[in-house]
Amino acid sequence: MAPARILFVEDDVNLGFVIRDTLENVPFQVTHCTNGTEAWEAFQSGPFDVCLLDVMLPQSDGFTLARQIRSVNTLIPILFLSALANKDDRLQGLRLGADDYLTKPFSIEELILKINVFLRRTIIQQPQLPATDFELHRQNLTLIINGQVQNLTYREVAVLAYLLDRPNTLVRRDELLRAVWGDDDYFMGRSLDVFISRLRKRLVQAPAIRIENVHGVGFILRR
Repeated sequence: MAPARILFVEDDVNLGFVIRDTLENVPFQVTHCTNGTEAWEAFQSGPFDVCLLDVMLPQSDGFTLARQIRSVNTLIPILFLSALANKDDRLQGLRLGADDYLTKPFSIEELILKINVFLRRTIIQQPQLPATDFELHRQNLTLIINGQVQNLTYREVAVLAYLLDRPNTLVRRDELLRAVWGDDDYFMGRSLDVFISRLRKRLVQAPAIRIENVHGVGFILRR
């Protein structure tokens, strides 16, 4: 089973390093962001299994970030990790839809325990994904999902095929760029992002197959 994916938002560099390092040794797959704007962008590129949010953040605070997350996902567990310990702040966090609120300093063992409780709860609530009839015809440049035929470009097929050949495995951006484009410069990287976005739209009808973004590193095709 793949490690659970954690969105961890903490602007304190030292504390962030310690918590991330500890969580990755559990092991969890951790995406660490240091401000609310970066975290919201990362969340939209997810998916994630749990969100750990500091409250006092640059650019956009943790409460605002929680509102944004809840506007598009009502089920993902949100846990605040904050130095704001008064009752009003705790209540505000819970009213925004947080599942729990830990005040700093806290026990890392307690944090891991709470994350595992959230993950068990999420597994119980997780709906069964429908079976998908999925075929990629590489030579014909077509994708067939549940009988619906989509015509792909050469590069769309090349990117999707490369990821399909490495399911549930992290494929680095530079590796994918060199394999499909022959180089990994900045402008080709922007083109790759466009193609990944197109492929995600094409895979909407195949919920059991998805392309995840590992922020700043690469992609994982889950199936």
